[in-house]
Amino acid sequence: MKAHRISLAALALLIIVAYVQGAEKKPKPGPLTGTWECTAHGGPQGDLPFTLTLEQSGEQVIGSVESPMGGTEITSATFKKKHLEIHIDTPQGSYDLTARLKKGKLTGEWTHDPDKGTWEGSKQPPAAAR
Repeated sequence: MKAHRISLAALALLIIVAYVQGAEKKPKPGPLTGTWECTAHGGPQGDLPFTLTLEQSGEQVIGSVESPMGGTEITSATFKKKHLEIHIDTPQGSYDLTARLKKGKLTGEWTHDPDKGTWEGSKQPPAAAR
């Protein structure tokens, strides 16, 4: 009988531990996580559309960029105090983008020596919400 009580107590403890572990929430993705439809202005070819696919955890941002010229992974990126900085290394040189997040939109500047300009982007709703 004593062994039976210990087994029931151990089983109850395992159930509680499993429930607590299952109830632990994963960190909420940052406000940049998702797909951003963007446009760069001021380049030699005029306005250029591009898409940023971003994942944000704290200040760290990872992801990729796609444009009519091709696509690549983001080399490095950070997001601090609503300010985004992206660095992209390509065979054609380095691109730097900076932007401020305000009311769900990104607006900022880009450089690709010797060219520079402005850009903006809007976050797209998740695929399930479209």
